[in-house]
Amino acid sequence: MDGTPVGPSPGHLVWRLAMRWRVAVDRALAPLDLTHAQYVLLSSLHGMRRAGLRPSQRELADHTGLEPLYVSKLARSLEADGLVRRERDPADTRAVRLTLTERGQQVVRPAIDTVQALLDRLLAPLGGRDDLRTAALVRDLSTLLDAPLDPPD
Repeated sequence: MDGTPVGPSPGHLVWRLAMRWRVAVDRALAPLDLTHAQYVLLSSLHGMRRAGLRPSQRELADHTGLEPLYVSKLARSLEADGLVRRERDPADTRAVRLTLTERGQQVVRPAIDTVQALLDRLLAPLGGRDDLRTAALVRDLSTLLDAPLDPPD
């Protein structure tokens, strides 16, 4: 044997699962005229607002894992659609603060319900959102996401 693993690698499985879930979310949100990326931005803003936060575009990019330039582009598009308000931070004129508009709140609520129902279906093989296996998966994925990508200096 040459040491080559038999079967798919963990990286391949994570990539396939991420692609499968992204497609499923895009399909579920299509009737609401939202993409997965738009949903991530809107639902993150919704959750952060509920936590008393009013994030900058950069803070939202860090929170979502989306590239800052992409968050800026999405925010401009969602602002044009009347879903998001972008305002310069008076304390730091380089920063742009984001908030959901009333219309944005109305759009994000059914989208969150749609994605929650989808998650229930997608996590059913592990016993659902509240199962110990799902909790273990979340812990393991969080550990992988927290690991640095770059080798130490």
